[in-house]
Amino acid sequence: MEPLFAEIEALRASIADEHPDTIEAVEAFRIKYLGSKGLLKSLFSKLGTIEASMRKEVGRQLNELKQFAEAQYAAHKQRVSQQAADEKGQQFIAGIDITLPAKPLPLGSHHPLSIIRRQIVRIFESIGFAIAEGPEIEDDWHNFTSLNMPPDHPARDMQDTFYLSRDPVWVLRTHTSSVQARVLETQPLPVRVICPGRVYRNETVSARANCFFHQVEGLYVDKQVSFADLKQTLYYFVSEMFGRDTRVRFRPSYFPFTEPSAEMDISCTVCGGKGCSLCKHTGWVEILGCGMVHPDLLRNFQIDPEIYTGFAFGMGIERICQLKYRVNDLRLYAQNDIRFLRQFCQA
Repeated sequence: MEPLFAEIEALRASIADEHPDTIEAVEAFRIKYLGSKGLLKSLFSKLGTIEASMRKEVGRQLNELKQFAEAQYAAHKQRVSQQAADEKGQQFIAGIDITLPAKPLPLGSHHPLSIIRRQIVRIFESIGFAIAEGPEIEDDWHNFTSLNMPPDHPARDMQDTFYLSRDPVWVLRTHTSSVQARVLETQPLPVRVICPGRVYRNETVSARANCFFHQVEGLYVDKQVSFADLKQTLYYFVSEMFGRDTRVRFRPSYFPFTEPSAEMDISCTVCGGKGCSLCKHTGWVEILGCGMVHPDLLRNFQIDPEIYTGFAFGMGIERICQLKYRVNDLRLYAQNDIRFLRQFCQA
């Protein structure tokens, strides 16, 4: 029995001394010790020649030796495989000039409505207007009633919207005038703000209308604010947005929250005022509504109209974008057509 125990110890020492350094050497290690004709197999074959009383002990030592050999093989295989991968990676890196600039990635672009919104905001910020924002889900008071549109007022028919709750009334806001109401309710006078944002109206989707769109509304309330201040503010906006040669005209109109009220037109940006399909051959294109804040609206927010006056205006961003970029279908803004959006990469 002693010679067999000695062979087991000698084989264990031999396995421990092996340090294969290539994939081929690791495979040779497996064949030599763990293969079907390997040294471990030959030792196991001798179990039948020893006394029955010793087989259990010898079998235990042989199993331990086999587990040791398998663990060594697995460790050698992982080590050599990792070394090969590292060498391959180093060779790959060595073949690259890391001083070269990276390959350019294709860049996206701002949405055309975002481009125009930023331009509008920048123009009004330059003359002292702050930015005000509010919720898109509004209550009846801020969206209608406080703006001189009580429940039975016919002007509500002009702004049919999506009702979320009837009692109390909650709607998707129909204009960003609701933000102006919140400003008058919470901020001290004077106030001078513009209110950009998305609004909703229950309209049939077509090339000229959508159930949602974007607005920028402005409000200025202070002592001795006049219609002349309103006109000069809008003249400045038009000259900055469309150019100093653009002509402007005001037409009397009606809005429940302003008095007097006006629509503002500019000379057509496509035909220069000569007449085309965009301006319906009139030479003029309407871009916004405006007027002096109605005294009753000021009273709704405990502001004395004998001391304070103000003006307000509102425009659709899609309309301004149409005039700047000659977009003939409002649905394009929301369709996410990459062919359409790529046209504004340099804008």
